[in-house]
Parts: sequence; C-alpha cells; structure tokens
Amino acid sequence: MKKIILLSDTHNSLDKRFTKHFQNADEIWHAGDIGDIKIIDQLRLYAKVRAVWGNIDNHIIRSEFKENLYFKCEGMKVMMSHIGGYPGRYSKKIFPIIEQANPDIFISGHSHILKVIYDKKNNLLHMNPGAIGDYGMHKVKTILSFIIEDEKVKNLNIIEFPRTRN
Repeated sequence: MKKIILLSDTHNSLDKRFTKHFQNADEIWHAGDIGDIKIIDQLRLYAKVRAVWGNIDNHIIRSEFKENLYFKCEGMKVMMSHIGGYPGRYSKKIFPIIEQANPDIFISGHSHILKVIYDKKNNLLHMNPGAIGDYGMHKVKTILSFIIEDEKVKNLNIIEFPRTRN
C-alpha cells in the first residue's frame, strides 16, 4: 500500500496550507510546471518525489526529470506527462505513447483544471490534479490524495483551498 499525493503546476509557489497532507504521503507525484528546483527540494523533505518537467521549466529541472515518466506502483503501470490532454482529447503527441505504454493510470497537468476520468476506450484512469501554484486562471488550488493497494486506486480525495496568497 502506498499513500500518494498528486500535484501539478506549482509555478514556483508551494502553498503551506497543503503541508499537512504531504506529511502523510509515501510518495509525492508532480505533473510538471515546477518553476524552481527548490520546490522539489521542499517536497523531498516529506516523501519520495516523482516528477516530469513542464513547458515553463528551465534546463536545471529538465536535466533532472523527464518529459514522460513510466513506472510501476503497487503493481499498477503509471505514465505521467505534463501536457497530455484527457480522454477523447489526448494531445496528438501523447496519444501514440499512451497506446504503446498501455498504462493503468495516465497523469497530466498543464490545464490547471482538476479532472479524474476513467477512459473506457483505453482502459485507464486519467488524473489531472489541477494547480497548486499562484500563477494561472484557476480560482481554487487543488491536489489529489489517494492510496494504491492491490493494483487499485482507493480513497481518492480532492484537497482544495481558495486561491489566496500563502
């Protein structure tokens, strides 16, 4: 069993109101647009971090992380990419990769819009945690918290705070 916190689009701002949720995580997954490597350093104080780079990330972040990440967690195949779209509207660049990788979970960020959709056609769970940073059009900061156990996603929760300066 692994307790996961999924976030995206920090844009160099890590809201302290989320900290108590990081403390309970086994792993923190960041779906890109990190903004500064210091954000990753802060997250690593709480748990193991898995991340991809996003379109705003500099050469330092791009040298440490990949554009697309594939890994297994508790028997589930996970694929993460910052710009990926969502079921029925995957990006042209990412769709062939999804078909080849055949993940159980596909994670993307970029849109700043929280979405969790089961894709029946591709037999995967798509997750976009929305945005946690201070930049962008979102009015609410969101992350996802869940458990992966016995090759299943369980106890999925949305954690949200109004977008105010921390």
